[in-house]
Amino acid sequence: MASWAGLTMSRCPVCSRLTDVCEQGACRECAQQLTVRKGGYCTRCGELFADDDSPPMLCGECRTTPTPWEALHFHSIYTGPLRHLILKYKFSGALGHATLLGNLAVQAYTRRDGQKPDIIVPVPLHKRRLLWRGFNQSAELSKALGKHTGAPVIHAALQRVRYTRPQTQLDLAQRQSNIKSAFTATRELVEGKHILLVDDVYTTGATLRECARTLMQAGTASINVFVLARALR
Repeated sequence: MASWAGLTMSRCPVCSRLTDVCEQGACRECAQQLTVRKGGYCTRCGELFADDDSPPMLCGECRTTPTPWEALHFHSIYTGPLRHLILKYKFSGALGHATLLGNLAVQAYTRRDGQKPDIIVPVPLHKRRLLWRGFNQSAELSKALGKHTGAPVIHAALQRVRYTRPQTQLDLAQRQSNIKSAFTATRELVEGKHILLVDDVYTTGATLRECARTLMQAGTASINVFVLARALR
């Protein structure tokens, strides 16, 4: 009887326990740890404040030196179950996590969305890294957000034209130098458009800043950014 019951259960992608109660693809306990962060962050760069319950607002740095985008949307901090899911998905071939991560992206964007974007643009991988990994995690998140918003995902809008060292291996100054001039935008696809730029994790923001600057130089009207997770500095 127990074996038959087991056939109706699903294995939680976070804790690997068998459960017959799933919320968005995770067990109830793990789903409770995958809730959207509601406050205590900067609305432009996602800088995390000490008080989690304080209202979202601009941090001091963004008041004096604004980001090249207007708003940043993210699910929660890059730690715990969310970090585990992203790392397994990107580097261990856990492609089954795509649905759950897509659901989390839509949940976060739904809570914070404003103007519907004209197009969605994923942060691109260089063709060498795409060949090695087999998929672009930002493009997969973009699919889920595109289905939710009805906005088309335009992969050709932004291309990575220079192969770079992985940003995770570098400090802030090295990241900025490493990513400089690594992208090019297709003007006829982005000019005058309101764009949602999508990536999986925001750490220092160097990659997103370079992408956004490249898009703005090509005539983009405005940019909002979506990431699944905001890393602690």
